[in-house]
Amino acid sequence: MTTTLDATLRAQLGHTLDATPWTSIGGRALPRYDGKVRDCYIDRERGERVIVVTDRLSAFDAVVGSIPFKGQVLNQLAAYWFELTQDLAPNHMLRVPDPNVMIARECEPLPVELVMRAYLTGVTSTSIWKAYEAGARTFCGHALPDGMTKNQPLAAPILTPSTKAAKGDHDVSVSREELLAMGRMDPELFDRAAAIAAKLFAAGQAHAAKQGLILADTKYEMGVATDGTIVLIDEIHTPDSSRYWYAADYATRLAAGEEPRSLDKEYVRRWLAGEAKWTGDGTPPVMPDDVRVEAAKRYIASYELVTGRTFVPDTREPVARIAAALDAK
Repeated sequence: MTTTLDATLRAQLGHTLDATPWTSIGGRALPRYDGKVRDCYIDRERGERVIVVTDRLSAFDAVVGSIPFKGQVLNQLAAYWFELTQDLAPNHMLRVPDPNVMIARECEPLPVELVMRAYLTGVTSTSIWKAYEAGARTFCGHALPDGMTKNQPLAAPILTPSTKAAKGDHDVSVSREELLAMGRMDPELFDRAAAIAAKLFAAGQAHAAKQGLILADTKYEMGVATDGTIVLIDEIHTPDSSRYWYAADYATRLAAGEEPRSLDKEYVRRWLAGEAKWTGDGTPPVMPDDVRVEAAKRYIASYELVTGRTFVPDTREPVARIAAALDAK
């Protein structure tokens, strides 16, 4: 089976969905916004957003390449979690007409990412471990004890808000007080969003544990609907927004000073920061095919382990397939 998957992934290396070319959807010209991973077409008349999840991979606040079937995994895993958590928090999902596409309710995004952390880990400049390693004993307003080691659990999950940087810039982790002092958000609105994030993270950790996984940290993006409701947007508990570890050998590897086995894009971050010696400055290195294939395997494994379902990739040429599903031109 592994050989078959390898062959499928390698055959897809030259056919990843790197970008979308359309100016109209359903015969109507729509304004678009291209994020690091998602290309969005805004249908203000219907109050909807057409979100095409590409195969682009973002690390250290930059797009570093593409991973076979990554967009399909992210979109379908987000849809799974949106359905699973809809009783805990309203979300923007309306329908999924294609493996790479989600039609969503248009909302006004909050100007902050709500990052929940349960472990002292990370390799990026905004990670809690990098701050701790540099000597910080307070992170985003949370006190941290001396003597902790990398990947160790925190006493309790904490919320560490992050500003949303413009494309090409770096996000900045801040405390609640710092964020409010910037004048970016109303305190009551932030606290409502923070309560939703804590509730979703607890549910995510509990579900992951049942599947033999550890949900170490994650980030949520939220928006406000026209009726004032806070709505979960973008994605939830995917390998792009979350750090998943295998639970079975976590304690053994921690005791040995080894990195946990991961199921997220941390694998690519470690390759970039280690072998490629790149952490965000200048032009990203070209990812070797072996790294792209291994990353794809981890994305697919995360989908299958989290959902208990078999991932079935759609190998048809993605631009034509999606255009047909959306009647895009």
